[in-house]
Amino acid sequence: MNKTLTMSVLSLTLLSACTTLPQGPALRYAVPEQPEAASGNTAKPGWAYTRQAVAAANPLATDAGHQVLRAGGSALDAAIAVQMVLGLVEPQSSGIGGGAFLLHSDGQKVTAHDGRETAPAGARADMFMDQGKALPFGEAVHSGHSVGVPGAVRMLEAAHRQHGRLPWAQLLQPAITLAEQGFRVSPRLHALLNADALLKKDPLALRFFYQADGQAWPVGHVLRNPEYAHVLRLIAAQGSQALHEGPVAQAMVDRTAQAPRPGTLSLKDLAGYQPRMRDALCFDHTAAARAYRICGFPPPSSGQIAIGQILGLLDHTPAQGPELAGGLPSPDFLHRYTEASRLAFADRAQFVADPDFVRAPAGDWRSLLDPAYLRERSQLIGTQAMKTAPAGQPGGKTTSFAPMPTQTEYGTSHISVVDAQGRAVAMTTTIEAAFGSRRMVTTDPSRPGGFLLNNELTDFSLNPADAQGRPIANRVEPGKRPRSSMSPTLVFDKASGQLLMSGGSPGGALIIHYTAKLLKGTLHWGLNAQQAIDLPNFGSLGGPSLLEAQRFDRATVPALQARGHEVREMEMTSGLQAIERTPKGWFGGADPRREGLVLGD
Repeated sequence: MNKTLTMSVLSLTLLSACTTLPQGPALRYAVPEQPEAASGNTAKPGWAYTRQAVAAANPLATDAGHQVLRAGGSALDAAIAVQMVLGLVEPQSSGIGGGAFLLHSDGQKVTAHDGRETAPAGARADMFMDQGKALPFGEAVHSGHSVGVPGAVRMLEAAHRQHGRLPWAQLLQPAITLAEQGFRVSPRLHALLNADALLKKDPLALRFFYQADGQAWPVGHVLRNPEYAHVLRLIAAQGSQALHEGPVAQAMVDRTAQAPRPGTLSLKDLAGYQPRMRDALCFDHTAAARAYRICGFPPPSSGQIAIGQILGLLDHTPAQGPELAGGLPSPDFLHRYTEASRLAFADRAQFVADPDFVRAPAGDWRSLLDPAYLRERSQLIGTQAMKTAPAGQPGGKTTSFAPMPTQTEYGTSHISVVDAQGRAVAMTTTIEAAFGSRRMVTTDPSRPGGFLLNNELTDFSLNPADAQGRPIANRVEPGKRPRSSMSPTLVFDKASGQLLMSGGSPGGALIIHYTAKLLKGTLHWGLNAQQAIDLPNFGSLGGPSLLEAQRFDRATVPALQARGHEVREMEMTSGLQAIERTPKGWFGGADPRREGLVLGD
């Protein structure tokens, strides 16, 4: 069997070449018979495989990655194919107009590839201020000021040079074919389009995503995006240069410069963007008498630090009863978890920002995960809720920064892949809010479609300083990467170094809690990945105790209130994907709250 030419999943067959692209064989992928996508909360069984697997937020994207694995591609190759399809079929969450964090393991070393957006050279610290006050968040998002320099494609290209096995152009072919031949609008995309009033204010997006009466295209409508296919063909032939220079770059600059609140993105900003290679941030963790090594992304992500702090604080906080009761997190556990979260989010607000601009406390971000520091911080957790959690002093050092006020965060998508050679990827990718800045880019308005630009700069503090004038670490500065909550995670057995799991989630700041829940469920509670994902969501962003609506028993809320908690029940639409090692191979889980799927062999 020729692996380059034979691979089929969900009735998707890789056909012989009929176009010409550089870097190896040009392959055309037939459009699959698209399965009905999940809408609402749809039970999923989990999926077992023996050799390799890929998990993503949309069945078509998962399928593209699976084909790449079957063709002999690496985990990184599969992630690239998945991302390009996600930008088409899940445009509300990620795409070539956004950024991403990617963790890669080759079986020996974990590397962190930073494709986070940067602020343009013309960005100002006060650009989200109006007459001394921060803009309303919606106004900040729906503005040219919110658009950062995209980094996902250039980061993936750099990672591909290190870890890729198949030709770059071949990896873009599934998305090109789907864009040209069309895909069926899913229930989730349809619902989000109908709910979004701001997107309709963009003429290009209105013409592409909506019918003449202003209603979103119905579920099942075949949507074609010839402009996206055109741009991907340019990227396939020229690499990231096609996005960061030339007509596509000019189109991004032109869109950003339009009202409301024109931004300063320039051709020089785009051409000069460079991804960063960072050291993965890893910590040791013991659960059920087994020692693990948990690796995640360092700043500018706050996710790994917050997750490590929460798990470490819980280790130092004695439980007053079982952590699970009737298969659900118990009130005692939720109390301790909420208090640990408040302490972690206090440190996050105080310290975490782009490490190229802000020095780590005590000179090392690991100071925030030091067991002695967490033991000391855990003494603040009592039987009653603390009203306000103070930031700590890691290393005994004070800071001149003011804490960042709580701000809304949205969006993202997550991809996990393991290949037959033992390589693994955990990648979280984003354009921030649903549909980003609501600015669609095209190089030719007569050609339908295009791609959306991010609003990533609203992940900076809108207000650059507090009332006393003390600067906020995560304030806007030219060339700076905004703080993120994205938490791509790889888990290893500490003794052997063997990879045990790849996982992560979308969800704004709640990503931290969704990923912590996955780790707690699988490592501490003996659940498989799907069971852990299925658990109700919970957390705190520093204020109220947050519970997923209609998922906890009636006694939970009064029990938390009796301990002084303000409880808020709300929709908490995680999108967890995870692949874990089993004695027989791999087991994958996908969130029932979204459209995800796991495929493998």
